[in-house]
Amino acid sequence: MKSYREEIWFDIPGRRAFLNITGRIQEALKKSGIQEGLALVNAMHITASVFINDDEVGLHQDYEDWLEKLAPHAPISFYRHNRTGEDNGDAHLKRQIMGREVVVAVTKGKLDFGP
Repeated sequence: MKSYREEIWFDIPGRRAFLNITGRIQEALKKSGIQEGLALVNAMHITASVFINDDEVGLHQDYEDWLEKLAPHAPISFYRHNRTGEDNGDAHLKRQIMGREVVVAVTKGKLDFGP
């Protein structure tokens, strides 16, 4: 079994953003030389998520609205985690909902999301 690991870093200037990383993952896959198998993409920060869905601004806003209803940022005093001096208790819950990692099939050296 062949494996390959690469860290890809992103600078997100705000509290939350949606960033399409498909191209960067495909570049790493190409460097790996792997033609068939599985790609594990794991968000290595405790409040970061990775998910597969349409890259469409309306859907991104729907996620923003939905997540904010489920775990609103304010009031920050609502979250016991924030008693540690942080203000991201909501981000931990949002990440739990959105997921930490995805596994994608690799077919003929490309990410295979299906039809």
